[in-house]
Amino acid sequence: MSDSQLGSPKTDHPYPAPARRGPSNSVSGKTWTVLGISVGVSLLAVLRGLSTPSNPGFYAVCAEPGHVYTVDDHNSLADCIVVNNSRIAKVLSLDETRKIQGLSVKYVPPGAIVLPGLSDSHGHILEYGASRQLPLEGTASIDDTVARVRQYILNTPSILNDTNAFVRGGGWDHTQWPGAAWPTARHLDADPVIRGRPVVLQSKDCHALWVSSRALELSTARFPADLVVDGGIILTDEKGKPSGVLLDNAQELLLAPELTEEDLIGRFNVAMKDALAYGLTSIHDAGLDPASLAFFLRQAERGELPLRIYGMRFFDETAPYWGNTSHPFIGEANGRLTSRSVKIFADGALRTGGSALYEPYADNPSTSGFMRLDADVLFEFIPRFLRDGWQVNVHAIGDRANGIVLDAFDESLKKTGVDPAVLRPRLEHAQLMTKEDMKRLGGLGVIASVQPTHAISDMWYAQDRLGPERVKGLYAFRSIIDSGARLTLGSDFPVETMNPLAGFYAAITRISLDGKSPHGPGGWFPEERLTRVEALRGITIDPAYASFTESDLGSLEVGKRADFVVLSKNIMEIPAEEILMTKTLATVIDGAVVYGKV
Repeated sequence: MSDSQLGSPKTDHPYPAPARRGPSNSVSGKTWTVLGISVGVSLLAVLRGLSTPSNPGFYAVCAEPGHVYTVDDHNSLADCIVVNNSRIAKVLSLDETRKIQGLSVKYVPPGAIVLPGLSDSHGHILEYGASRQLPLEGTASIDDTVARVRQYILNTPSILNDTNAFVRGGGWDHTQWPGAAWPTARHLDADPVIRGRPVVLQSKDCHALWVSSRALELSTARFPADLVVDGGIILTDEKGKPSGVLLDNAQELLLAPELTEEDLIGRFNVAMKDALAYGLTSIHDAGLDPASLAFFLRQAERGELPLRIYGMRFFDETAPYWGNTSHPFIGEANGRLTSRSVKIFADGALRTGGSALYEPYADNPSTSGFMRLDADVLFEFIPRFLRDGWQVNVHAIGDRANGIVLDAFDESLKKTGVDPAVLRPRLEHAQLMTKEDMKRLGGLGVIASVQPTHAISDMWYAQDRLGPERVKGLYAFRSIIDSGARLTLGSDFPVETMNPLAGFYAAITRISLDGKSPHGPGGWFPEERLTRVEALRGITIDPAYASFTESDLGSLEVGKRADFVVLSKNIMEIPAEEILMTKTLATVIDGAVVYGKV
């Protein structure tokens, strides 16, 4: 990207000057407004006054005409933003920017666009870092997965030379293996390199652990005699003994050594490096246990939070209530860390058969899933947290779970008198919902926090699991919006890729990353697609609203923080298949480049 001084007779911007218009985008369904603001003499004087040797943070970033997407209330288009240190000082056209003498101007390459910093409304930072240590996603079978674990041990001397060292990995998906059979401890123990080692492998959806016999032995004393776990399942073998897979709440029975500070920093740094490379400037971490929250606070104190984290505190029904003894903290470390919400798990996951349904699973009529906690817990604690000023975010996947959670929200909002616009309760996932509950969601003012890439992952087995009629209520994003509800988009990484453009692509196409779907190239239930404008707002201003920061983040407007990203292609116009080829050229937070180059 070039850097020149506007106003010099020897310089000019490098772009052609086509007719000013909104993007021709058949998918968007909305028209962008070209933002044209007359720059008066007084404003020019003020802007010139900012440009001094002692203020190197005063500069402009310009794109081709209309290639700055402000994502303001009018979806305005502009050419340039003027940055004054950590804030946006002005949003201007190229011609207006050229009138400012002495202003350092940075031009993005032709075809590139400038967007507000991208956000992920639901991810797991430290878990992502852990999953990168031994990634198991994409394995073709149980044997293939075991081979990958074996190779990791052989390639890691500190583990190879210590048979007591825990082997941790994640991302396996039994639904992609022949017969969709569950793995067992015996599969791991059959390999001589793995045998006798404690191995703990997290499933792709993070709702199951596959462990070795050694790991089971270390935890056996914690298992109930009847192997019955509220809100979870211990899978058993033909002899009624634990087979090596723990579902949902049963995962908490596993004993493993506490992570060291070095472990945590390593995981954190891996996640941060990838996040910035994907253009993420803000992440909502969905479920911080006390140790993780304490670690983030230590990082904040050390000044080592490279992006903004909005942390949801984990709810443990067996622990003392903390809503009235612990206080939210907002904007710590110069706006980098906030924790003012609680995350409650209502049920399990669809992939592992733990989501709570009204009717039995079509492919397993013996069960309709389960709640991870009693409904009474929701009705008791949601109003308590609301009264104490906490945002309440509840994980709900199945239609029964979503219905129960909405019942609890409805009663709690009435009981407390809390305005949902003030505390902004959220339904995390909102995957399978009845039409009646979608309407209730909009009426209650509860935010739907959804993950579009889940839809294109689950679409391959969803109908077998739910049947041809019930599946129509799964990932029904358009229906949810039409009900009047507000969506905010995330990925649930490491369950899916961290790349926000994958979520954008999935939301507007509902086809797989290689262009396929069970319903053909037109997309899986294409009537539920989002427009490009809706999808862009879903990864910018909507996450800001869902985290109470829309006055400071989420759009490129005067006075807001200078968080923005430069993408190599115009994702609002290019063919959908090119979206995933788009690169992040620069990620900027508080006006400072944290990835790439401006």
